[in-house]
Amino acid sequence: MLVYLKYATASLAAATLVSGQTYSECNPLKKTCPANVGTTESRHTFDFTKSSSLDQWTTTAGNVKIGPNGAEFTINKQGDAPTIRTDFHVFFGEVSVTMKSAPGTGIVSSVVLQSDDLDEIDWEAVGGDTTQVQTNYFGKGDTTTYDRATFEPVLTPQEVFHTYKVVWTKEATTWSVDGNVLRTLSSDNAQSGIRYPQTPMNVRIGIWAGGDPNNAEGTIQWAGGLTDYSKTPYTMYIKDVTIVNYNPAESYTWSDRTGSAESIKFTGSANSTSSTTSKPSVVGSLITASSTSRPSSSDSASRPNTPSSFPVFNAASNLSAGSLSFLSVLVLVSGLLFL
Repeated sequence: MLVYLKYATASLAAATLVSGQTYSECNPLKKTCPANVGTTESRHTFDFTKSSSLDQWTTTAGNVKIGPNGAEFTINKQGDAPTIRTDFHVFFGEVSVTMKSAPGTGIVSSVVLQSDDLDEIDWEAVGGDTTQVQTNYFGKGDTTTYDRATFEPVLTPQEVFHTYKVVWTKEATTWSVDGNVLRTLSSDNAQSGIRYPQTPMNVRIGIWAGGDPNNAEGTIQWAGGLTDYSKTPYTMYIKDVTIVNYNPAESYTWSDRTGSAESIKFTGSANSTSSTTSKPSVVGSLITASSTSRPSSSDSASRPNTPSSFPVFNAASNLSAGSLSFLSVLVLVSGLLFL
C-alpha cells in the first residue's frame, strides 16, 4: 500500500513538469516542418564495443566513451546527462538494445523512441530498483491520463546485461526482455488509436539524474530518491543495438497536421531486401508485421506489483539536445509546486 501511495503522490507533481520538459525542434502538428531523415536500409546493427559504431549517432549531451563492455554513459557530477540519438528515423519496426543499466539512487537509464509530434515509446530503469524496469508510451505528448506506465520484472538490471526489445507496428507494440514478451499494447487501447504512437521516430539512449536535488519532489520520488553525487561514477553500458525499419525510405514528409500514420509520405527508393524477422505485408503505403497478433483484451492486465497510478514523465525530454537547458525550468516549477 505504501508503494501505491508513493507513486500516486509522485504522479501529481510529475504531471506538472511534463509540459516544461517535453522537447521537439519542430512539431508538425503546429507548423510546417522539414521532412524527417529516414534510412533506406532495413536493418542497422551497432556493436558498441567498436568506436565506429557511433558513426550514425549524434551525441546530444555529455560524452560517451567506447570500452570493452560497450558504450559507457557515465554521470560523474551534477548536471551530467550523456545522451546519443540516431541520425535517422524509422517508421514502424524493431529496436533491440543490450544494456546494463546504471546503479545509484535517482539515476535513470533510458531507451526512447520519439517522433517530432511527441509520439513516444520508452524503456526506463531506475538505479535503486533491482527487480523491475518501467515501460511507457505517449501519443502526441498527451499527459492527461496516468495509466500508461507499467513496471515489469527484470532481475538485477544494474548487474547483468539484458536485451530490451520493442516491436512497433501500426496495430500493436510489444516490449520484451531477453526474448520474453512482458507487455503488449494494441492501438485500440490507446484512446481508440488516437494516442497510439504512429509517426516516424528516432532512437535516443541516455542516462540522467531524476533524483537531482534541483528537480521537483514528484520527479525525485519517481526516480527513487535523491541522488548522492559523492558516490559517483554511475555508468550505464550499452553493448549493442539493432534497429529494423519496416518502411525504409530516404525521408518521411508530414503531409498534414493530423499526426496519423496515413499522413506520412515516403521520399526516395527503399532497399529491396527486408531484414524483418517476419514477412511484411503492404497496408496502403505502410508495411506492418503481418504476424503481429492483436491482443483480444485490454493492455491493462493484472499486475499485483504495479502501482495503480504512475508519475507521468516523458523520458525523451531528458534525452535531447536541450536536456541540460531544462534545469532552470525544473527549478522554477519545483518552487511553484511547493509555494
